[in-house]
Amino acid sequence: MIGLLQRVSEAAVRVDGQTVGAIGPGLMVLVCAEKGDTEREADLLLTKLLGYRVFSDEAGKMNRSVTDTGGGLLLVPQFTLAADTKSGTRPSFSPAAAPEDGRRLFEHAVRQARERHGIVETGVFGADMKVSLINDGPVTFWLRIDPVGAAR
Repeated sequence: MIGLLQRVSEAAVRVDGQTVGAIGPGLMVLVCAEKGDTEREADLLLTKLLGYRVFSDEAGKMNRSVTDTGGGLLLVPQFTLAADTKSGTRPSFSPAAAPEDGRRLFEHAVRQARERHGIVETGVFGADMKVSLINDGPVTFWLRIDPVGAAR
């Protein structure tokens, strides 16, 4: 599983002109399942996202998590994070999970996030989404959880 997290002042997702998810201060996370990923990897990624210390403490150090701050969490499915860009000028998406697996794992992550965190909004799997955000910092991190035994 891959998560591209961005610390934001605000973020929103629109589908067909309608806002489907929006948060104030918190994390906007693009989420991608790769071949071989299971609920285990989705759970590990969520645990890391909720505990990742990217918010400033009283001393100005990145020492607080979205859980610590009570900020929002906007999860947006994005299979293109799995692109293989090693050769040519056109990406290959063969490393991405099959659509049905990607949807299942994204929905699992959302259910788990809603059980564990107060403010959780989402994009729509498979939709043409328009994502807007104000990146706070900017602060952006790419996180990856490899399947057990994977040779990546």
